[in-house]
Amino acid sequence: MSKKARKWPIQSKARYLSAQEASVTGEVSYIQRLALQRDARVVTLGSLVFFSTHSGDAWLLDTEDGLALKLAEDGDPLPNRIIETTERFMIEWNMNYQIEDSAFIYLDATGSRRVIVGYPIAEIRKAIERGAAVTRGTFRPNSG
Repeated sequence: MSKKARKWPIQSKARYLSAQEASVTGEVSYIQRLALQRDARVVTLGSLVFFSTHSGDAWLLDTEDGLALKLAEDGDPLPNRIIETTERFMIEWNMNYQIEDSAFIYLDATGSRRVIVGYPIAEIRKAIERGAAVTRGTFRPNSG
């Protein structure tokens, strides 16, 4: 009897925020809560992509520079250094990432490379494309 890989559905609920409501630290808290609940979601904020997984991991990605910050592991929030004011923010990134086929790959500061299979790669790719379009100034909300 062969076992099929179980596909986890991704919630596709849109959350609209005004410019005053948008906050990097607010989205970090939101995605960490989802990771604790093992709720897989993908959220974009400009060129930043936040995602949580059914395994309880959560990440923040910079679509411009391929930078990553792990926000939660197995549902537990991880420490991070994000400083935010009303006009700007600073994120202390500690990893680089790439996506190859169905694998999420990250390289940490020690040079260790880790490959993870099972993350919602299709949804993450779409969010990365949206983030890149925002950076290029070509994003059209209704352009599918």
